[in-house]
Amino acid sequence: MILFKNVSREYGDHNPALDNVSLKIEDGEFVMLVGQSGAGKSTIIKMLTGEEKTDQGVVYFQNRRIDRIKPRNLPDHRKQLGVVFQDFKLLSQKTAYENVAFAMEILGRSHKEIKRKVPRFLNIVGMSNKAKKFPAQMSGGEKQRLAIARALINEPSVLLADEPTGNLDVFNSWDIVNLLLKINEQLETTVLFATHNKEIVNSINKRVVSLDKGKIIRDSMEGKYII
Repeated sequence: MILFKNVSREYGDHNPALDNVSLKIEDGEFVMLVGQSGAGKSTIIKMLTGEEKTDQGVVYFQNRRIDRIKPRNLPDHRKQLGVVFQDFKLLSQKTAYENVAFAMEILGRSHKEIKRKVPRFLNIVGMSNKAKKFPAQMSGGEKQRLAIARALINEPSVLLADEPTGNLDVFNSWDIVNLLLKINEQLETTVLFATHNKEIVNSINKRVVSLDKGKIIRDSMEGKYII
């Protein structure tokens, strides 16, 4: 469970990134955070990873206050979260297989585990046939699929997707949205999807949390983008 209780965050000169935000997300939900740039979507994601602190209020993850997690324990906290960004952050000199394997190597996973799990993650995102390809040989959608495979290496309970379709065309955007829906449904992973794409939001009929200038102005199960 994710819980924000009366959370505020300000970036100088009374510029609120979040303004008294209260939000509860249950395990297994698919929630879309919508709003224009600067509305507060990315700040919510950064607070969940522990990158940002609150000025007021508290943030809980699985009944644990994130602000009370000691710096040395933040890596363990972040292993419970998969994060996907607008830019893919792939290693250009490594193949699809190697990009996922390298992320696991950094975490100290054994060669045996890497050999067993990398093909599974690539299969989940539909990239098994691209295992030996380099990012330069992939479309934007394929690069994002690979980034999602890498985000799944810890089999996280929550996947945070921060504008994951922002650099993609319409076809590839829908490809990624359908993949996130599949991960939510088949792996029972909670998905928090930040976007300002009205067409996507209005088409998939999931819970929509609308933000404007750091405030939640609407929280609806009707799946509509209304600002």
